[in-house]
Amino acid sequence: MNDYPKFAVIGGGSWATAIVKMLSENMPEIAWYMRNEAAIEEIKVNYHNPNYLSSVEFDIDKLRLTNDINEAISYADFIVFAVPSAFLSSEMEKVNVSLEGKIIISAIKGIIPETSLIVGEHFHQVYNIPYENIAVITGPCHAEEVALERLSYLTIACGDEKNAKIIGECLNSHYIKTKLTDDIVGTEYAAMLKNIYAIACGMAHGLGYGDNFQALLMSNAIREMKKFIKKVHRMKRNINNSAYLGDLLVTGYSLFSRNRMFGNMIGKGYTVKSAQMEMNMVAEGYYATKSAFELNKQYGAKTPIINAVYDILYNGKDPKKVFKKLTEKLD
Repeated sequence: MNDYPKFAVIGGGSWATAIVKMLSENMPEIAWYMRNEAAIEEIKVNYHNPNYLSSVEFDIDKLRLTNDINEAISYADFIVFAVPSAFLSSEMEKVNVSLEGKIIISAIKGIIPETSLIVGEHFHQVYNIPYENIAVITGPCHAEEVALERLSYLTIACGDEKNAKIIGECLNSHYIKTKLTDDIVGTEYAAMLKNIYAIACGMAHGLGYGDNFQALLMSNAIREMKKFIKKVHRMKRNINNSAYLGDLLVTGYSLFSRNRMFGNMIGKGYTVKSAQMEMNMVAEGYYATKSAFELNKQYGAKTPIINAVYDILYNGKDPKKVFKKLTEKLD
């Protein structure tokens, strides 16, 4: 097969590892860039990523492993970015090859701090990538369940239906189902916002609130998400679809959710810094909270949950007092 689409995955974390696993089910070769040279050598010798999803065994003959981002980008037609949003700009500073004609796929669930843009908008405005060459991969899907090959669903958002179908076909397998949408902006904002709400859900759990309140919190969160996204990008969308509500629920409730875990630690009394150090993973919702709060100054959506999380994380407010006030604003 000489005409298969060539994919590169940028990132060495759990979601990048899961995407490489998914692509490996269908592709004869995938370029995989990660900064960590020791991890690359470990994969070459033992066929596992030593730091993330170490239970996944790779067919090493299918991987073009490199710590040179330009080599990976030059190789590929479709480039999947799966690094934390806070680190995308520093990675892109290393790029000195052309992105012209490349299909840029965001698997990043956050806002770029330097530009306050979601990833698709960032690539369009900063790197002049046309929107038809930009796609987004969203859940509901946890990397840990991909590793276990538990049935999972992905949504592929892309303005070009042909590209969306190619991406979907390359990710599909007996345990991965994909659906397509053209709501690039809406799905990206939903993927960013659900991490904030997952932190709120974790905080509630850490503070001792039960399942009844957390259900109410998630019910209010999906309505708040709808108001926020509608202000940013008005189009016909069903907020109850899996890319919005489904992704919110799995991130808010799952024990695999690092954002829920982070919020739970804050609710139990950890400082932000101590929680981040103990997790040793990036909770995207921490950065997203500040970006969403600042962005909403422009749009003016009613966002009591985002505001509460912001007060706790960035203004140092007491979680117990903030949540007591929040309970009076929810219905």
